[in-house]
Amino acid sequence: MSEQHEHKLQPNSRHCFVCGLENNYGLKLRFLETGPGEVTAEYTVPEQFQGYPGVVHGGIVTAMLDEVTGRAHINSEHTRFMFTAKIEIRFRKNVPVGKPLRIVGQVEKSKNRMASSTGKIFGPEGDVLAEAKTLLVDLPEDEIGEVDLEALGWRVYDE
Repeated sequence: MSEQHEHKLQPNSRHCFVCGLENNYGLKLRFLETGPGEVTAEYTVPEQFQGYPGVVHGGIVTAMLDEVTGRAHINSEHTRFMFTAKIEIRFRKNVPVGKPLRIVGQVEKSKNRMASSTGKIFGPEGDVLAEAKTLLVDLPEDEIGEVDLEALGWRVYDE
């Protein structure tokens, strides 16, 4: 990561499960551009998202990794809406609830309508708890052209 890259807050939406700030049942993650092709979120998972006691449910871990890998392809100059065609998750250790986590997504490749990226969840000690590799595909132009970003609440919200 370049030391000179200015960290910029990415847009959120209103109702997305991962980033929707008005979704009372969601995670409400906020993502920062932390380098070229890199985004990061700092987050402490509340206990209502646990599977086993003290452990984040695997579906929530997957949702966080899915979001961060897609957001790696979004930057302040270009919003690129994509869907996940394939995601491979590797659960290395239990992801704890109630502890600070760092979630990082990085661009791997981008060619035409397809892209790939990686994501990792780091625990409080800096160890990798879970990681993902994703294959992403741009939303078709006829679908994205109809998306009302204002209605989605897609914007940078004050902290």
